[in-house]
Amino acid sequence: MVRVTKKAILAELRRLYPDAGPELNFSNPFETLVATMLSAQCTDKQVNKVTPAVFARYPDAAAMAQAPVEELYPMVKSCGFSSKAGNIIAASKLLVERHGGEVPNDMEALTALPGVGRKTANVVMANAFQVPAIAVDTHVFRVSNRLGLAQADDVLNTEKQLMRAIPKEDWRDAHHWLIFHGRRICKAQRPLCSECTLKEMCAYVRKNKQK
Repeated sequence: MVRVTKKAILAELRRLYPDAGPELNFSNPFETLVATMLSAQCTDKQVNKVTPAVFARYPDAAAMAQAPVEELYPMVKSCGFSSKAGNIIAASKLLVERHGGEVPNDMEALTALPGVGRKTANVVMANAFQVPAIAVDTHVFRVSNRLGLAQADDVLNTEKQLMRAIPKEDWRDAHHWLIFHGRRICKAQRPLCSECTLKEMCAYVRKNKQK
């Protein structure tokens, strides 16, 4: 029987996805924040279709803070949730009022913004400021618990367990490894287990074999 270690799982993920990184398009912290807010329950591909026009019209927090909801909403409605436009504008107003128009780089300040939870804050900190962080989205939650890197029923405990299981210097990369694996192999409805090089180490596969 193969002895499974979290270190071995992480090593294989690193080998599979050495160039894994953000698939959202952004060029500064403000764009990172807006794109990530739009990506909730929406594909990165769709967000990337929308954001060039949004960023051209509202390039920073000061400009976005002045945007009428009725103008922004039609630009982003294809990303779902009518509240996204309002939250982006409200968050931009607070950036101007509290942070001089700049995006902060700490969890407390980011999650104080409308529409920004831990996942979005972690994505912004990791990608805009290179702060070690693990953002647990639907892919990270699913894949990490299937592989056995975490054993949790909720996002927060998954994040805490991953922070213990993964060396801090790998947190940012591991977030992307797990997302890439979830999108390409470990899919929600029909995971491609037969094609997966991690199948001999995977708790999900072992559990299903026992059944």
